Formats: sequence, structure tokens, C-alpha cells
Amino acid sequence: MGKIILVTGPARSGKSEWAETLAMQSGKAVVYVATATDNLDDQEWHQRILEHQERRPQDWVTLSVPVELSATLADAKPYTCFLVDSLGTWVANLLEQDEFSWENTLAELLETVELVAADMLFVAEEVGWGVIPAYPLGRMFRDRLGSLVRQLATLSETVYLVTGGYVLNLSILGSPLPNRGDAGTYRSQDS
Repeated sequence: MGKIILVTGPARSGKSEWAETLAMQSGKAVVYVATATDNLDDQEWHQRILEHQERRPQDWVTLSVPVELSATLADAKPYTCFLVDSLGTWVANLLEQDEFSWENTLAELLETVELVAADMLFVAEEVGWGVIPAYPLGRMFRDRLGSLVRQLATLSETVYLVTGGYVLNLSILGSPLPNRGDAGTYRSQDS
């Protein structure tokens, strides 16, 4: 299994830039997996995509993968570093899935991530720090993304939080939550 790194944080915090820096430092051939699709009718969205494209080195391979993330990662070669940006967009692309289908898609992704020999960097938005959305689709998105980020963090070698242009290595600064069955055995780093 390759390295799994999760970079999470709020919008416009610098998380994509940090993940790109880590990909460059990997020393491996980088495959950038873009989960967003361009929409020329939405100029603001189009501009965001262009900003991301212009930052990337010319020798990076870019794949547009709005839905089939598991299949794409399953084909990753050990000498590569896959940068997936972003999980929030990928979750949004799959919101039409019913709960059963979503759980299967999520399980397939997590199983694939555990088996891939390539290094993988995932960029994910933190969406649960504000008010609970007043509409069902917003709550579903927030809950699905939050659950995915939490589960992926347990598989990750390193988890970074990027906020306000600063990078925090949560793997060093924090302690993972215990499994629900181990709740009585939790000890903080200060204990």
C-alpha cells in the first residue's frame, strides 16, 4: 500500500495548494484527479478551474473523474502519486444516489484506497463547522462528506488541516477518536 495523505480545511484556505506542494515533494509522477467538471456557462466556476490548472506543473497528467473515482484509483501504478481534488465535489456529483447505493460507493472507495500501491493525496472540504443546513440535500451532503473524511482519516498516514493559510499536522498535534467499542480506553496525549 502506498502513502495515504488527507488534506482538509475550509474554502479558500490553501488546502489544494498544500496538497500540490506535497505531490511535488513526493518525487513521483503526479496524476491530478479532478472531480469537478467545467461549465463555461458559469464563469466564476470556470475561473476557479483555470486557477487550479495554471498552478499545476506541465508534466502532471490530469484526469477528469467526476464519478468513477474507485475505478481510477484501482489502476494507479506504484511509482505514481495521485492527487484527488476534491472529495466534496465528488460527493456532490453523487448526491442523487440513494443511501444504499451511496454506502456501497463509499465502501468500494475505502476498500480500493486500502489496496492501491500508489501514493494518494486527498483534498476534502470541512463543511460541518457552521449551522446545520435548513434543507435536506444540504444536510445529506454535509453528513456524507463528513463521514467520508472521518473514515478516510483513519486510513491516512498523515492528516493535515489547512486554515487561514496555515498548515496543521493533525497526526502530530491531535489524537484520533477511539473506536466506539474502545470509548472507555481513550487517553489524551497529556495523560
